[in-house]
Amino acid sequence: MSALAAGGPAPDVLVPHWLTAVQREDLATLVRRVLQDPEVHPVAAVHLADVLTELHVATARDAVWPASAARVRRVTGWGADVLPVRLSARELASVLVLAGLAPALRAALGRDRS
Repeated sequence: MSALAAGGPAPDVLVPHWLTAVQREDLATLVRRVLQDPEVHPVAAVHLADVLTELHVATARDAVWPASAARVRRVTGWGADVLPVRLSARELASVLVLAGLAPALRAALGRDRS
């Protein structure tokens, strides 16, 4: 364990956004399309690439530790395909500014369902 320096940068906090399989696929498709644009800002590209990574990690995490998400789904009544996608504030901001983000997906990402 290490202590943070006073006044130093705080670590990123990853907040889970519970998305269906369709929402995760729509988000991945949009992010891949945006990353193909040579005009995308390099910093935004890094954050968006991290979003793609987290989408893959969310699926892998559920395959390795399915009980965690299953408990939440059971309590909330969400479908079996709903998984937590953990995004930092920077990653979320990079996604929310995308012009092609569907309103329903924007709403799902905009509310904290954790």
